[in-house]
Amino acid sequence: MAQANHSNHPDRHHAVDIHAHYFPQAFLDLIAANAGTYGFEHRMVEGKGPQFKIGHLATGPVGRKFIDLDARLEAMDGQGVEVHLLSLSQPMAYWAKRDLAQRLTETYNDGLAAAHERNPRRLYGLTTLPMHEPDLAVREVERASKLAGVRGFYMATHVLERELSDPAFFPVYERIESLGLPIFLHPVEVIGYQRLATHYLTNLLGNPFESAIAAAHLIFGGVLDRFPKLTFCLPHAGGAFPWLVGRLHRGWEKREELRHLKLEGPVAYLRRFYYDTVGYSDHVLEYLTRVIGADRVLMGSDYCFPIAYEQPVEIVTRHPQLDEETKHRIVEANARQLLNL
Repeated sequence: MAQANHSNHPDRHHAVDIHAHYFPQAFLDLIAANAGTYGFEHRMVEGKGPQFKIGHLATGPVGRKFIDLDARLEAMDGQGVEVHLLSLSQPMAYWAKRDLAQRLTETYNDGLAAAHERNPRRLYGLTTLPMHEPDLAVREVERASKLAGVRGFYMATHVLERELSDPAFFPVYERIESLGLPIFLHPVEVIGYQRLATHYLTNLLGNPFESAIAAAHLIFGGVLDRFPKLTFCLPHAGGAFPWLVGRLHRGWEKREELRHLKLEGPVAYLRRFYYDTVGYSDHVLEYLTRVIGADRVLMGSDYCFPIAYEQPVEIVTRHPQLDEETKHRIVEANARQLLNL
């Protein structure tokens, strides 16, 4: 798909990128200071920044654009993007024991607030939580929700050995629902990673299937029924979920143990989610808008990983099947309404 330079008309939209990763330096420093204790491999790559690995999770080298806000703003200007919703990426903080996990999440979330205070019109935050310690997660929901620029929460598609439907997480969901803030999901550890270890398949296949698995657990595990006002956003255009929802629905029709849903089957839950535009196909984006609705699609780039969109605005504005109103909704209006920007 062509991604021509958008800088010639940067003011056409006040674009909002809801899928943009960020590592505050203080967060990276805290990882480095504790790396040895956890068997966390951490090294500096000359000219490319820090690189880290724990277990099979590897990230980096994390280059300047991930850390340096001036470099980020320059890149945003070149894309015609006005706003980034900053979020963490792997390895999150679930690998850390209780005390360090609390310090990591507080350090990260404070870094989001500092970025917003420096650039209050352009940088907002999706805060991370120590979800493997649910009582600490509830506490951090309370604390982080009061920080400057916070517009939502960010968590993995599963937390260590727990699926997102685990009742241990319900107090976290209850508090987030009461605040009226959305939860953005992102894969960290993917299912079947042993078979996906080569050919970059942990990302290319593992990530989209993780979104489908998470959505299925939220539906069949009763989370969406129990918390009817709670909003979840799925990355990577919903991954495999929008394409397999018919199969999930068929299971609901034929399997008695799946008939407990309050709505009329999994298809009825499609609009309980928002979806970003990172599907790498005009057909995927057109399908989301036609089948689920243009009001449930948010522009994202996956900034600034190697396969991220280089020109996320143009992915939408140059789409051959979308009308101008739909493009406006996706590029900015939906996100501004959802996130109160």
